This record gives sequence, structure tokens and C-alpha cells, in this order.
Amino acid sequence: MGRFGVTEILIILAVILLLFGGKKIPELMKGLGSGIKEFKNAAKDEQPADKKEEEKK
Repeated sequence: MGRFGVTEILIILAVILLLFGGKKIPELMKGLGSGIKEFKNAAKDEQPADKKEEEKK
């Protein structure tokens, strides 16, 4: 599988629009955005084991 060009991306977006409709897409993007935000926050909060041991002392 090669790289995606402009034509392929437009076809994929058109298929998504046909499948979900115009009203559902903003809801899907909002959910996706909040999921990514939660993932970043969880990754940022997680500390390596060495630092956790130092904080306990």
C-alpha cells in the first residue's frame, strides 16, 4: 500500500460523508477530539518508576 494522494483522501472523505451524514460528523469529531485529549492527559500524568520512588522518599 502506497502513500495517499489528494484524490484518495477526497474519496475517503466522500465515503465517510455518505455513511454518516452531515449531522453525525461533528459529533464524531468531538468524541474523537475528547478521546485524544484524555489520552494525552493520561500520558502526561504517568511518570517513570524511578521518579515515583524518589517522590516517596
